[in-house]
Amino acid sequence: MVKKSKKIPKFKNEDTEREYWAKTDATEHFDIAKRKRLNFFNLKPSTQTISIRLPEDLLEEIKVMANKRDVPYQSLIKILLREKIDDNSAA
Repeated sequence: MVKKSKKIPKFKNEDTEREYWAKTDATEHFDIAKRKRLNFFNLKPSTQTISIRLPEDLLEEIKVMANKRDVPYQSLIKILLREKIDDNSAA
């Protein structure tokens, strides 16, 4: 029996698409029997460069924390922001 796949809707933006796929079973849209292995060598995450002014002592504390965790300080800032956002979303 051939299963007809659902049509993938057009999305207004990445957030709408991300929300859709988080709630949708992809097998409704794709026949996994016909899947192919893909490589995304040049795929880069969607990011935006910003400039933020921090007090020097705060930045030094962040750098010390990052050094203890063995991660770049800018990565630690992203981790801390994500954790705080997740905490506030759960509350």
